[in-house]
Amino acid sequence: MNPLASGFLASLFAGMSTSIGALPVLLPFDPSERTQGILLGIGGGMMLAATSFSLILPGTDAAIALGYPGPIAALVMVTGVLLGGAFLWGAHNVFPHEHFFKGPEGPEAQNIKRIWLFVIAIALHNFPEGLAVGVGFGGGEQAGAIALALGIALQNIPEGLVVAIALRDIGYAPRQAFAVSSLTGLIEPIGGLFGAAVITFAQAALPWAMGFAAGAMLFVIVDEIIPDIDQKAFGQRGTLGLMGGFVIMMFLDIAL
Repeated sequence: MNPLASGFLASLFAGMSTSIGALPVLLPFDPSERTQGILLGIGGGMMLAATSFSLILPGTDAAIALGYPGPIAALVMVTGVLLGGAFLWGAHNVFPHEHFFKGPEGPEAQNIKRIWLFVIAIALHNFPEGLAVGVGFGGGEQAGAIALALGIALQNIPEGLVVAIALRDIGYAPRQAFAVSSLTGLIEPIGGLFGAAVITFAQAALPWAMGFAAGAMLFVIVDEIIPDIDQKAFGQRGTLGLMGGFVIMMFLDIAL
């Protein structure tokens, strides 16, 4: 299949897994905050492992395959990671949005309805995931790209649940919470299509793009997921969830 189509469809699959996670919000199901924290930890651990095993290591190999000596390949990846983190940092300061625990951020956040602040926050979170999947498929490494798409899809399931419950808890009807949580998954195929297009038309950009996607995901993990885990899971339970998610994704990446 064409890398553009593969990247788009795989990131669409990963994004729509959010809907699966959000389904319980339509039922009389109310997991405790600690349980939500553990689920967030699992998702964060999977993202962290994907950053390492599905993006940074293959990106380094791609740089070496392009003829870069080891130290230069490492410098390319470091630069890509820093650029990805800087991009997300800039986006967080430009676009008003609201975290579930840290509250509103960005300019004039108080003047926008909370629902849109949450949607923007989730979009900033999901775009790097779709970008990573698209870059993976654009690079031609099908097995690694499939593992990455599967891992992100799996971590989107608990994330979809936590997002839907949070929306319900601030006053939205269960159907509204489910719909908004599901629609946020549509941000990922946009990122997937963009990432696959960049790599398809410029293979030399592959290590840079992988580093960029890794840096963007790393920023999301440290800035959003880990603080939320600490808030909800009260420390070690969330840490155990994160470690569990990390080894699950690590297994998927190595096995596939």
